Amino acid sequence: MQKTLIVVTALLAMMLGPIATAGAGALEAKVSISSQTMTVRKHGRVLYTWKVSTARKGYVTPRGTWRPKRMHKMWHSRKYDMSPMPYSVFYHGGYAIHGTGAVRQLGRPASHGCVRLQTGNAATFYALVREAGMNNTRIIVTN
Repeated sequence: MQKTLIVVTALLAMMLGPIATAGAGALEAKVSISSQTMTVRKHGRVLYTWKVSTARKGYVTPRGTWRPKRMHKMWHSRKYDMSPMPYSVFYHGGYAIHGTGAVRQLGRPASHGCVRLQTGNAATFYALVREAGMNNTRIIVTN
C-alpha cells in the first residue's frame, strides 16, 4: 500500500510538474547597463533587443532581479515635474521600464534611474507582460 502511494505520488509529480511551472519565468527582460540595451526573451527565445537609457551621472538604476509590481498605461512622475511615463511597468519602488519621447538619448545613460524605451517598444513590452502575467515576468538589471 505505502509503495503504491509513493509510486502514484511520483507519477503525479512528473505529470503535474511541467504544468505547474510552465508559466514561471515565461517572460524575461534583461537590461544591460554597459550596453544600454534591453533583451526580451519569452520561454528562453529572444524576441527583441532594444536600445534603452538608464541612469545618467548622479543617479542610479538599481541592479538586481525583480517581478513587476504594478503597471500603468500612462503614469506621470510625481517626483520629476509630472513627466509622462507611458506604458510603465514598475518593478522596484518608483523604478519602472517605460516609454519616452527623448528617443535621441536612447543608447546612452540619460534618465533619473528608470529604464526608458522608445514608446512603441514600451507598449510592446507592456502588452507582453500583461499576456504573460506579472508573476511570470522577470526583470533583470545587470552591469
